[in-house]
Formats: sequence, structure tokens, C-alpha cells
Amino acid sequence: MSTGPQLQKISDPPPFFGLSADVAEEKWFAIHTFARHEKVVAQEIQGLGITSFLPLVKQVRQWSDRRKVVEFPIFGCYVFVKLVPTHEERLKVLRVNGVLRFVGINGVGLSIPEEQITAVRVLLEEELPVCSHPFLKLGQRVRIRNGALSGVEGVLMARNGERTLIVSVDAIQRSLSVQISGYDVEPV
Repeated sequence: MSTGPQLQKISDPPPFFGLSADVAEEKWFAIHTFARHEKVVAQEIQGLGITSFLPLVKQVRQWSDRRKVVEFPIFGCYVFVKLVPTHEERLKVLRVNGVLRFVGINGVGLSIPEEQITAVRVLLEEELPVCSHPFLKLGQRVRIRNGALSGVEGVLMARNGERTLIVSVDAIQRSLSVQISGYDVEPV
């Protein structure tokens, strides 16, 4: 028997993107970081048990007294994280020192297709000379059919008479270019 008003239990905040944790699957997201904080952010996120990916490229730097090979992030101010898109997981990432926001509309986060992350990984694992490239939306999408880069998709371009494949990560509007002379490509 109750004589007064009933208190309603306040539930946890709604899940990220309206997905419940039991049916959601891990997805890749880009996070925007402070400049030159990418390596520290990636390590701290790994320490939280969340998968992070920071694509690095080696460059030789010359100082007055020495030369040294240094690793730099290909996409400055960005780290990729793979997580189940729940409110709790998102907050874990946002609380890491050096993280500004998730990349997407209103900082909520826009998932990145697994194929785009895989394409970047393949290019880096093959240790081909890659460089950052302006983001392209136009151009024919192609897939490499043979060799070490088989299955990698991107935009086919020509630069100085050489065939170049542009691999883009749409969410952060950044791209990589790699020469693909000798590879067979097919339209996607």
C-alpha cells in the first residue's frame, strides 16, 4: 500500500547512437587530438583496454650535429579507436588527456568503414613510400587485383605520368598516396 508519490529510478544515460551494448559491435572512429599529442593519446587509450591505431611514417630529420630517423603521425591530430559505441566507452576516450572530440557531426562521432582502416594498415605494413595527399572526393574508385596490395581500394590518379592510388579516410578528410606502377587495377 502506497500513500505518497512513487519515485522513479533514474536510469543510465542513453547508449551512444541509440545502440544497446549487447547488440552493438565494435566500430572504428577518429578522434581529434591536440597537436603533437597523438602518440601519448594512443598509448593511454590502449591502457584503457580500447584498441587504438595511430598510422606512423618514418622520416629522416637533420639537426646541426646529427641525423635521426623519427616516426611522425601521417594524419596529424588524429587517432583511430575501435570500440563498441556506447556512452560509457565514448566517455572513457573523451576523458583521456589530449583528446578534443570525436570526429563527426556535433562531436558525436562518425564510424569509419573497416576497409578504410585496413587499406591504411596494408600500405604501412608493406613499407612503401607513402605521403599525405589532399583529400579527394572525385575520381574513379579502383581496387588493386594483384601483388602485395591486392584488394586495397582507392582513387586512381596520375601524377607526373605515374599511376598513383589515393586511399582516403572519409571521416577525417585525409588521404594517402602511393605509386602503383606495375599493379593491375579494376573499377569498383
